[in-house]
Amino acid sequence: MTAEETVNAFLAACERVDLAAAIALLADDIRYENVGMNVIEGAAATRQFLEPFLGGCDEVIWEVHHQVADDRVVMNERTDRFRKGDASIGIHLMGVFVVEDGKITEWRDFFDVAAAGAQLAALG
Repeated sequence: MTAEETVNAFLAACERVDLAAAIALLADDIRYENVGMNVIEGAAATRQFLEPFLGGCDEVIWEVHHQVADDRVVMNERTDRFRKGDASIGIHLMGVFVVEDGKITEWRDFFDVAAAGAQLAALG
């Protein structure tokens, strides 16, 4: 798989809330950062972070508006949408992924932390 195919497969697995498939695309020592928040180190810790959040939603859609890629870096502008019951939110962000040997080794999402926090609070 190319770097772009790897990231697309990861995003699709997250949308399906198929964490086994998503985590299989991460390097064991991945560095995941929501910039402005804590850095998460390792695939197991990334799963622990994602599992309650994604698993608690009725619907997850990560809509990619624009994406560029080379042989190892993928950057996308997305809106990550989450629905839980009647509540739904959309967080506009910029994501950067580094892929080496078919695994995502770095993942950084840049977004307005305060605005996202307010939305997440409304989601419950």
